[in-house]
Amino acid sequence: MALRVLGIDPGLTRCGVGIVDVGSDRRATLVYVGVIRTPPELALEQRLLAIGTGLAEVLDQFSPQAVALERVFAQHNLRTVMGTAQASGVALHAAASRGLAVGLHTPSEVKAAVTGYGSADKTQVGAMVARILRLTEVPKPADAADALAIAITHGWRGSSVPSIGAAETPAQKAWRAAEKRAAGGR
Repeated sequence: MALRVLGIDPGLTRCGVGIVDVGSDRRATLVYVGVIRTPPELALEQRLLAIGTGLAEVLDQFSPQAVALERVFAQHNLRTVMGTAQASGVALHAAASRGLAVGLHTPSEVKAAVTGYGSADKTQVGAMVARILRLTEVPKPADAADALAIAITHGWRGSSVPSIGAAETPAQKAWRAAEKRAAGGR
């Protein structure tokens, strides 16, 4: 049975949302991808309300079993960090109101999961998301591809290790090896 994961790339202007089904064989399938947009001239509380309403609609329509969110990290631009944190709070509230736990994933963790390299650029992440999901084009804008990458990462982390003979992608193998090294298991 597949695990349905909603991935969220939080932002005030563009909040990426992506839903994938991840099977026990770690094969991911696209269910939905989109971006919730809010104009910068709109009052902050109205922007947050729009994001919350959009997330609620996606949660109600697709009924994910898990939610994954990009962990807010310190950047040089305080304004960007604040907007991202505020959008993250709305996403956390939307998930919690439905009894869903949220997995938080750092950008480097997501990059490592889908590309095998924690410093991959957005082009590489988008290309691998398209490849993993067997899409003919990279989801646009980058916020949408990032949301799918977050969902894939969470699904792979939450699903069991593939059985012998099940094919892991090179990115999955590299990520699993990095996790093992980080845990001291060489």
